[in-house]
Parts: sequence; structure tokens; C-alpha cells
Amino acid sequence: MKGKAQRSPLFTVVVLLLGLLVSGCVTTTDSRFSREADRNKAVSNYVQLATAYIGQGNLDRARHHLERALEIAPDSPEAQAAMGLVYNAEGDPDLAESSFKRSIAEDGGYSRARVYYGAFLYGNSRFSEARNQFSVASRDTAYRERGAVFYNLGMTEERLGNLEAAEAAYRRAVELTRGEARTLLSLSRVLVEMEDYSAASRYYSRLQTMIQRNTRLTHSPESLFTGIRIARHFDDRDQEVSLGLLLRNEYPDSVEYQQYRVLTANER
Repeated sequence: MKGKAQRSPLFTVVVLLLGLLVSGCVTTTDSRFSREADRNKAVSNYVQLATAYIGQGNLDRARHHLERALEIAPDSPEAQAAMGLVYNAEGDPDLAESSFKRSIAEDGGYSRARVYYGAFLYGNSRFSEARNQFSVASRDTAYRERGAVFYNLGMTEERLGNLEAAEAAYRRAVELTRGEARTLLSLSRVLVEMEDYSAASRYYSRLQTMIQRNTRLTHSPESLFTGIRIARHFDDRDQEVSLGLLLRNEYPDSVEYQQYRVLTANER
């Protein structure tokens, strides 16, 4: 950890002796470490504040704090990555990409920068490049939001048409998030596309149970249509009709409802 040194008894004695012989020597060393720690703390605080402001959409305040951070540490990977978010939100993709790349160049192990950059690339339909960034970040076992990285990787693999790779990424996301709703849905949907209906049904059942137990969760058009496709495969007419009614009543203008109408029209 920066700013702290492990000192043996012998080292302490030597330092004390030097302190007697050369006035101020120990104080100078300690103050240097203290200043470094204060500097790192200040940069971290500015970046945290800026990130919060970005989340609120207050880009002016975010930029102000990031500029302060970069005045202290121009090469800070954290500040550079966050500044990339500001540039992107302001409609300056070239500056955003430059900031993301500089952050990664400064610290290739700073996974958050790779996640930010991967999301930027995904948003610009540069899916192969986005996959590379998410793939590297997914190998960082210390990254706290690793489940979200695998989810992003799964979405990217889907866009590239790699369903097996998408399935593998979504499975890891389910494991790491302990069955977050969006990961269960995405895995169920991909398994349906792969015609592995038995596995899709198992994960979809977990999603259904989660929605029933949590009043804050509701079905989306995508989740309803995925359930309809599973029910149709197993000839579960009651389940299909129930989900179909929900889809019609709650999302009559959705693409998924139009797809469902096409399915049922073919049977008439």
C-alpha cells in the first residue's frame, strides 16, 4: 500500500540515529510519504465526486472535479477514465476515446477503464473491439462488478452472432450475480435461440419466481415473449395464454407483441 512502509526494529533504530545526527531527515521522509498519501486521497475523492455527478447528469460539476484531480495527477488512470465518460456524454467521441485509451495505457490493470471503453465501443457498434475490452476485464478476479462485465460480454457476443460464447458469458454472469434478473432473462433467451428449451425453462422458472416474490420487478416484453416461446415448445397452453394476455395488455405496441401475433396467426 502506498504511503506505508514495513519497518523492522533495526530500521527504526537506524532512523532514530540518523535523526540525532541530521536534523529533519526523518521528518522530511515521513512528510514525503504523507504528501503522497494525501495526494492520492485527494485524487480519489475528486474522481468519486465526479462519478456521482455524472450519474446525476451534472456534467459541469463532474468536469470541475475531474479537472482538479488532473491538476494534481495528470496521468491518473481513474481521472482519465472518468473524463472519458464526460466527453462521451458531451458528444465528443474522439476526446472520449482518447481519454479511455490514455487511462488504459497508464494502467492496463485498471479494469473499470476497460469496462467504460468497452461500453463506449459497444455503443458505437464496434463489437469486436468491445469484446476484447470486456474479455480482458472479465479475467480480473478482484474486480467487484465482474458479473456485470460477463453480462456485457454476453451481450457483445450476441451482437456478433456467437451464441455459444454468449451463453457461456451469461452463465458466468448468473453465477457471479447469484441470479440477477437481467442475467437470468438473457441466458434464458439465448438458450431458446439455441433450442435448448429444457435449460431455458429452468432459468426462466427462476426468473418467474423472482418476479413473483419481488414487487419491484415486473415482466418486460422480452421476458414475456421468451416465456411464451418456452411454453409453446412444451405445449403448455395455459402458460402461453397467460403470458400472451399480459403481453397484449401491458405492451400492445411492442415488437414482441407483434412477433407473438405472427406466431399465432400462422396457426389459424
